[in-house]
Amino acid sequence: MRFLLTISLIFWLTATQAESIRMLVQNSPLAGSQYYALGDFWTEIKVGDALELIREPDNKHDHNAIRVEWRGHKLGYVPRAQNSAVAAAMDAGDRLTARVSSLSDNKNPWQRLAFEVFVEL
Repeated sequence: MRFLLTISLIFWLTATQAESIRMLVQNSPLAGSQYYALGDFWTEIKVGDALELIREPDNKHDHNAIRVEWRGHKLGYVPRAQNSAVAAAMDAGDRLTARVSSLSDNKNPWQRLAFEVFVEL
């Protein structure tokens, strides 16, 4: 009985760990933040905060567009030069997550917020 419990525990731990494995696929600056809500929530956003990636395949400016939101507020986009692989992964149904990786009070909007994109394995 102890042997079966040990195997069951090992299987459960392995399954639980597998659910939380993720791989970093991209680290990017936030594009377009000067046009959206980043300034409104600047004092509330923290490094490590979850971000939502929302695919916009019908975006008239970029068919690979991916909107970046924080708590339901549009902050900007994944940069056009870096969005094709993430868009393809999202279109294929891959589970992607994102989080704030750095914040800076730099005047250049491209250097204010950076974020990481992970694929959940």
